Amino acid sequence: MKFRKKPVVIDAVQLTWANWSEICDHAGVGKLSEGKPEGCYVANDGTALPEGQVSERMGLQIPTLEGVMLGTEGDWIIKGVKGEIYACKPDIFEITYEPVDTA
Repeated sequence: MKFRKKPVVIDAVQLTWANWSEICDHAGVGKLSEGKPEGCYVANDGTALPEGQVSERMGLQIPTLEGVMLGTEGDWIIKGVKGEIYACKPDIFEITYEPVDTA
């Protein structure tokens, strides 16, 4: 069988240095140890750097039921229909979502 995604409106913000405060509000950023998404720096291999190490790439560690997901700069941070937070790569986001007129 084949299935089509139901049309659902989501909130999403693209992860950039310029809108970090907006990301914090959108994703409820806090401490990963408290079950909240937490900002981090990202290594050249695409993994989160340990606390105290820095780089020019930013990321967001997101706790999910499947484990910690890493969103990196440029990813869209999506708030799903049940309030869950997850990252989506820009190319997938462009194929899957389109803007909605909320006027």
